[in-house]
Amino acid sequence: MSDPEQGLGDVQRAHWQQIYGEHPGMYGEEPSDPAIHAAAVFGAAGARKVLELGAGHGRDALYFARRGLSVWAADFSPAGLEQLRVAAAAQGLAGQVTTAVHDVRQPLPIANASVDAVFAHMLLCMALSTQEIHALVTEVRRVLRPGGAFVYTVRHTGDAHYRAGTGHGDDIWEHGGFAVHFFPRDLVDALARGWILDEVAAFEEGDLPRKLWRVTQTVPQ
Repeated sequence: MSDPEQGLGDVQRAHWQQIYGEHPGMYGEEPSDPAIHAAAVFGAAGARKVLELGAGHGRDALYFARRGLSVWAADFSPAGLEQLRVAAAAQGLAGQVTTAVHDVRQPLPIANASVDAVFAHMLLCMALSTQEIHALVTEVRRVLRPGGAFVYTVRHTGDAHYRAGTGHGDDIWEHGGFAVHFFPRDLVDALARGWILDEVAAFEEGDLPRKLWRVTQTVPQ
């Protein structure tokens, strides 16, 4: 990673830490629609252990736990994860949720084939280079068991904020202080090589609205 990329990633980490600190529970308590879909996929596959990347303050992690799943929730914001721990304790779910401060630019501190499913809502489209995204998906593949499912969502190049704001190269654009890597379809296909690509579903979220893909891919048995 070049120095400018390293700098942007560190700035974004500090930005999210500040945002979570100033706006506790900013996304509310209800799970995201992608998490509801993912829980159904994971349940159908018999998953019991789920890794969520970019868990934030935990609305989706808590939903998975309420569905009876054991959740390992990772985020690079200690402030967000502290809110998740407090909420998990209040809901009687502390025994089902483990949190870890982790920057996905680094290898996942999890053993090979040790989780049944992985979920990441708009984590892959943060201020990560294409090379870092590929490295992260390789790590996801490593920690998933055979037959394990990976459900992720990303904003794509059809989004209204694509090419708006400050450009950082590599399809990364910063708008309102948030840097986003907008995905072209060929990047989704490249990340699915060696996997079973089950679904690429377009959906919208928020007031803009943001335009996203929900991707489901599975490790071959």
